[in-house]
Amino acid sequence: MAEIRFYHLTKSRLEEALTRLLRRVVDRQDRAVVMAGSAERVEALNAHLWTFDPASFLPHGSARDGNAADQPIYLTASYENPNGAKLLLLCDGATAPSVGDIEAQGFSLVCTLFNGLDDEAVGAARAYWRDYKNAQQQLVYYQQDEDGGWVEKARQ
Repeated sequence: MAEIRFYHLTKSRLEEALTRLLRRVVDRQDRAVVMAGSAERVEALNAHLWTFDPASFLPHGSARDGNAADQPIYLTASYENPNGAKLLLLCDGATAPSVGDIEAQGFSLVCTLFNGLDDEAVGAARAYWRDYKNAQQQLVYYQQDEDGGWVEKARQ
């Protein structure tokens, strides 16, 4: 059974929060798939990861870059797992997969990042929480503190 986490952004933009989480993925030598709501958003995130810090690099790529299986961080607008990741990060309106799809793709951790200032995003996150709760999944809800760090607020 996969663990499903919800990250409620209240202090930082998605790009900043995502970069912090992805640094931890790379530091642990893990792999991740980042699924965004559109191909345009994938390209914007791809550009951000190339330019966010001139002194640092997060190895990543998208379908446009090729070699999907070799990418530690793979950016996509489709539900796929070409790099054998255990972690799926959903952002910018990406549709949460069903429990059966999560298991079929091999993900053991799914993280939904959503903008707490966007009523539509909050509503979608609440609906996904209910769906996963009804499917008896392990759920954890985090909210940002004043410094942009994560505080666990609920676990089911």
